[in-house]
Amino acid sequence: MPADHPLLPAVHEALATVNDPEIHKPITELGMVDSVEVDDNGVASVTVLLTIAGCPLSNTIEHDVRSALQRVEGLTGLELEIGVMTDEQRAEMKKKLRGGVAEREIPFARPDNLTQVLLIASGKGGVGKSSVTVNLAMALAEQGKSVGVLDADIYGHSIPQMLGLMDASPTAVDDMIMPVPAMGLKVISMGMLKSSRDQVIAWRGPILDKALHQLLSDVYWGDLDFLLLDLPPGTGDVAMSLGSKLPNAEVIVVTTPQQAAAEVAERAGTMASMMDQRVLGIVENMSYLEVECPHCHTEHKVDVFGVGGGDEVSDALTMRLGYDVPVLAQVPLDPMLRAGGDDGVPLVAVQPQRPASVALAGLAERLATRRRGLAGRKLGLHVNA
Repeated sequence: MPADHPLLPAVHEALATVNDPEIHKPITELGMVDSVEVDDNGVASVTVLLTIAGCPLSNTIEHDVRSALQRVEGLTGLELEIGVMTDEQRAEMKKKLRGGVAEREIPFARPDNLTQVLLIASGKGGVGKSSVTVNLAMALAEQGKSVGVLDADIYGHSIPQMLGLMDASPTAVDDMIMPVPAMGLKVISMGMLKSSRDQVIAWRGPILDKALHQLLSDVYWGDLDFLLLDLPPGTGDVAMSLGSKLPNAEVIVVTTPQQAAAEVAERAGTMASMMDQRVLGIVENMSYLEVECPHCHTEHKVDVFGVGGGDEVSDALTMRLGYDVPVLAQVPLDPMLRAGGDDGVPLVAVQPQRPASVALAGLAERLATRRRGLAGRKLGLHVNA
């Protein structure tokens, strides 16, 4: 194919009119156009690179590219290939977007980092993942640990509500953001950075990735024993992004006893393993409901959502991942746990004797006293051949 085909300039000009629908810049400026050729018959061969695999707007980009090139007079056909950027190409694109300035380092990604980073994940919504996050964080703080909470659920951020921080705003000191203090915790959420509480966030791809990087790097966390991240449910962009940003993070999967929740919870654990993160274990939330029998006046456990979901996820992930993924805690269903979230005061802080509080405090003690091995940790060592 001739490299100097007379239609090449017109093809490049047409491609320059196509904007990435999320970044709102021409795909030619972003390095998304990998190759352009026109053969002797006037057929253009174009390769466009998506920023991430599975980009939900890939159809939009493909449609816009085809529409732009259809307007080029003289072209007789188009062979369009859609690929995906490499890590290096993506890094170069992000550097361009920052005007050539390198990203600030994430301290928790350093090999010598001593903070235990825990990603609280779930396969689906409605299993009480955020309630587990805030109550576990509070229980760790009551163990004397320095604890940070990052609400990584960019779209459905509920941590501010659960900690009574709906109207809180972080303080900026030069180019650093100070996390908001709350009951001994250090807290940051995208909900605190919005111009109004009802503002809707609809980010994906590079913009979402950049927001997560800033929440991890531009926030001055200080010395933390634990950093808990409340992830959005499922296995989407946030999970993939954090896989590269926090290589030594460990994942706790929250599920409920019912079969449907257990099946999707396995996917969340598998996704973490795909990102080279270790799955620490399973928390089975809403395990049972304790009610007093009106006849014998003793407490009975009622399996509202069935039984065995946590054990099922544990067994499946242990077999799939090749190491022990235990059930770390079974947290009973407690209306007061929900009420504490609505009122902005975690249950473990005000009613530590409740069975749900006891279960979460036991999990916190288990995490605070465990000995951490080097298995699975990336130490940043290089072997010279």
